Amino acid sequence: MQNLDSKTLRVGVVGLGYAGEQHLKNFVRVPNVEAVALAGLEEGRLRELGGRYGVRNLYRSWEELVARDDLDAVSIGAPNHLHAPIAIAALKGGKHVLCEKPLARTGAEAEGIVRAAKEADRAVHIAFTQRERGDVQALKRHVEEGNLGRIYHAKATWMRRNGIPGMGGWFTSKEMAGGGPLIDLGVHMIDMALYLMDEPEVETVSCATYAELGPRGRGGRTDFGLMQGDSPYEVEDLATAFIRLAGGATLNLEAGWAVYRESSDDFGVTLYGTDGGAEMKVKNYGTRDTVRIYTDVAGVPAVVTPEIEPREGHLAVVRRFVETIRSGDWAGQFGEDGLRRARIIDACYASALENREVSLTDVAGREAV
Repeated sequence: MQNLDSKTLRVGVVGLGYAGEQHLKNFVRVPNVEAVALAGLEEGRLRELGGRYGVRNLYRSWEELVARDDLDAVSIGAPNHLHAPIAIAALKGGKHVLCEKPLARTGAEAEGIVRAAKEADRAVHIAFTQRERGDVQALKRHVEEGNLGRIYHAKATWMRRNGIPGMGGWFTSKEMAGGGPLIDLGVHMIDMALYLMDEPEVETVSCATYAELGPRGRGGRTDFGLMQGDSPYEVEDLATAFIRLAGGATLNLEAGWAVYRESSDDFGVTLYGTDGGAEMKVKNYGTRDTVRIYTDVAGVPAVVTPEIEPREGHLAVVRRFVETIRSGDWAGQFGEDGLRRARIIDACYASALENREVSLTDVAGREAV
């Protein structure tokens, strides 16, 4: 293969929904990257996106796209149940992979992807877009500079009033999605919190899930037309978890698609440290005035409100993926972060099902059986 630093990177995108279009439109914004192929089942949408972003090769079948031997990378924005088969097929074909979160429905599937990436020596990145936000990056710098001291407790939450992304579509199918808001929104917040806390190992989780509104047809969004359907509601609409971390730190997690609360779509993280605290509150995806740093100045409690520069989530993810491929060095970038998140989600669902605290080693042991 030619030196990727001196050639146009050729990418194929699978998926026609929000995620697929985000991947596609941001690849075409990066210099020396060409979106060569696009695959998806909805023929009209396929032609529309292909025309809008100048993609010449359109496929109804992801298998045909992945089989092309002229692609350097495959980007996956398809439903969750397709992540593992598409990624593994692409990796076995010698292609790098960018995958929408979650990496897979289960830890076992994610392990298969990571194994295939190592065997093929190809990079796997996951679109954890929220960690790319300007406010998260500002918080990360505060943590790295030691301004908060040792973080011993954190809270991470993403809650909606009416936010079920398509009633009766793939998002609400246990088989296709793997779960509800825990695997959809919660995985972002787990990623954000652990990223800010410098990746402490998760030891145990205690989780509860609820399906109170979705099964009664309440709490759905109306702007996810591609995801509507007549299938039964099979996943949770609210999840809450208490997570114990190595070293004694803890994390509270809350993720809900639909609960009786204020009518907004809000997420955030709170960090309690030995020398300071921090709080990020985001309402309806806003980017202004979202961060507060709590500290002492001359022995008096003080609040710092840093100026935050907005950053583009998917574009930052795509740039980082392209830079990794061009560097020729992707050691340790085989999707391991996505695998760790998948195992945490596994443990949460196991805990909710068994109504008890579950250790991550137990979950990993079940995978190996």
